[in-house]
Amino acid sequence: MALYAAAAAVLAGVESRQGSLKGLVYASSFQNVKQLYALVCETQRYSAVLDAVITSAGLLRAEKKLRPHLAKVASGEGWGRLISYNPVPAPLPATISSCPHPQVLVYELLLGRGFKGRGGRWKALLDRHQARLKAELARLKVHRGVSRNEDLLEVGSKPGPASQVPRFVRVNTLKTCSEDAIDYFKRQGFSYQGRASSLEDLGALKGKCFLLDSLLPELLVFPAQTDLHEHPLYQAGHLILQDKASCLPAMLLAPPPGSHVIDACAAPGNKTSHLAALLKNQGKIFAFDLDAKRLASMATLLTRAGVSCCELAEQDFLAVSPSDERYRQVQYILLDPSCSGSGMLTRQLEEPGAGVPSKERLRALAAFQQRVLSHALTFPALQRLVYSTCSLCQEENEDVVQAALQQSSGAFRLAPALPSWPHRGISTFPDAGHCLRASPETTLTGGFFIAVFERVEVPR
Repeated sequence: MALYAAAAAVLAGVESRQGSLKGLVYASSFQNVKQLYALVCETQRYSAVLDAVITSAGLLRAEKKLRPHLAKVASGEGWGRLISYNPVPAPLPATISSCPHPQVLVYELLLGRGFKGRGGRWKALLDRHQARLKAELARLKVHRGVSRNEDLLEVGSKPGPASQVPRFVRVNTLKTCSEDAIDYFKRQGFSYQGRASSLEDLGALKGKCFLLDSLLPELLVFPAQTDLHEHPLYQAGHLILQDKASCLPAMLLAPPPGSHVIDACAAPGNKTSHLAALLKNQGKIFAFDLDAKRLASMATLLTRAGVSCCELAEQDFLAVSPSDERYRQVQYILLDPSCSGSGMLTRQLEEPGAGVPSKERLRALAAFQQRVLSHALTFPALQRLVYSTCSLCQEENEDVVQAALQQSSGAFRLAPALPSWPHRGISTFPDAGHCLRASPETTLTGGFFIAVFERVEVPR
């Protein structure tokens, strides 16, 4: 029964926007994370189908106990602790423990593996309606002219390119090296295939095979959906689970050891830990973020990664004065501001078919992004800045970059970012092709945008 209660709690949290599906799964006290994640993902994927079957079978009219208590779950005592940073997961709310989400139970009965000894009194309850539920599922297939369960899914709910993106794993060079990590995996029975030579190599990975990325020497590549959250090297901070596109900003900023760097919108901290690795913990990273809970989680992540050169500040970067004496040596800034997240793999996998944000939200985000980028470009010693988003929207990417360049009055220009990278910026202004984009379809990564600014040297 604990599995279905935990799945119900996660679905309630996702629906009420208490957190991401994966984040809520890992915050749950249920032990078998892989089993819980699979059940929740599949239940959500078939949500519209399950709703149709449940409604046409009259299940909720016949069984009042199965009515979902989503509002109570989302606001009940204990739920806030479950989703906030806390190394000890909070217990599930009593309302969920006593009444699981009907979609979870019906999915398991009709589309999953069956209860197989689990389910208790809820299994007995559903058994009374099993014939009717199966009949309604069959009727739905006939009505839509399909024979397979998967064919009932809407186009956006079927596995797409995002589900085929490999699992990228960055080796934390503050604690180990790629060679030692590779040897460790080989001793665990993984088959090392050498350095990748093409995108096709990455897409062809299967089973327990893995590669070294062709671009980043500290990036290992495993088959899509490989789960390493429980791996001892990850838990010890030797590995960082980070998409390849997310590794590019720090790599392109390339601050040498001893540099002073600002990470302007730093949480959750993967890029910050990457910067520290490039600096070899020599120099200084000033990391800012407004969210206290995210900063607390980030501090834990950085400690686990062995980062010692970072100063965290719960502060709005827009309120940081470029003339402050503490930042007079800052020559490098990494700016990854809040964005729509339309390119995020987790969003594409957990919210199939999710559309782009509204025009009003895009305008508000772009206005903020332009302000923070223009502010960053006023730091007097700045030589190089990387602007990145996990958005696919031109309004947050090329348009923001173009506006900031115009406002800088020629003090900065765009540097060509990885000229051999196949996916370039949209040609909306001169040099927009110096920017790079990434997507599951073109680069087998999450959706991303990156622009590299460099100061224009004034002839003497």
